[in-house]
Amino acid sequence: MSENSGIQPSGEAVTGRWEGVDVNFGEEGGRLTYGSYLRLETLLDQQRLESDPPAHDELLFITVHQVYELWFKQMLHEMTASRDAMLCGELWLAQHLLRRVHTIERTLIQQVDILETMTPQDFGTFRHRLSPASGFQSVQFREIEFLSGAKDPSFVKRFRGLSEAEKARLDLRLAEPTLWDAFLAVLEAAGFSTAHEDDLRKALQTVAGDRSHHAEIWELAEGLLQHDELAAAWRARHVVMVERMIGTKPGTGGSSGAGYLRSRLDLRYYPLLWTLRTSL
Repeated sequence: MSENSGIQPSGEAVTGRWEGVDVNFGEEGGRLTYGSYLRLETLLDQQRLESDPPAHDELLFITVHQVYELWFKQMLHEMTASRDAMLCGELWLAQHLLRRVHTIERTLIQQVDILETMTPQDFGTFRHRLSPASGFQSVQFREIEFLSGAKDPSFVKRFRGLSEAEKARLDLRLAEPTLWDAFLAVLEAAGFSTAHEDDLRKALQTVAGDRSHHAEIWELAEGLLQHDELAAAWRARHVVMVERMIGTKPGTGGSSGAGYLRSRLDLRYYPLLWTLRTSL
């Protein structure tokens, strides 16, 4: 070993016995561990409570919402890749990635059950410490809506406290193609006109009426509709949870709370795919 090389790992595997069985823990060299790969020391240090004295359920509240943001990040990763796959004509890949998005969305809906193990009384012990923060300020959630097709520049104008990086991300999502734009490109590549809404309706009718020749496009349309349905299911589940937790009180940060959330229940990313059902 040279003087400048520093301490080198032994190269020997860490072994031991586990319930009478010889086990190799796979730590040859020790260059990377489970904890260092996932940066667990940093990750597990991010749940900082604001309440003093510490409220028991605040850790749950922070953990659930941090997990939401991690899943939002993954959803954006998959949705962006699915859109790009459609634009490149790789329809099988676009479908595969959308199915993964669906599975994540089902997980997000089920995660509300964990949050609802917290009672309104327990939430009340630290809720006042959250102001002026609000779930309405989730930049990634707005990115998901924009990428899905529900672009609303007014959200960017109403956001306070946006960093320059966050504003740039939202502006980019407003400027770039949506999943719906990519689906229209798929229809056009198959020879359909999408110049006018009537043309688009006819294209969708043709695809739905001849699935043997347009199977990939039909499945892609169903994948988008499934995404839309699951997003609506999450909004519905979320608003009921909020009403159960705080009733009709304003949300943290002075937001409109459940009233605003209920106003979003009728949002549909792809209304033409829904109205298509009427004529099938």
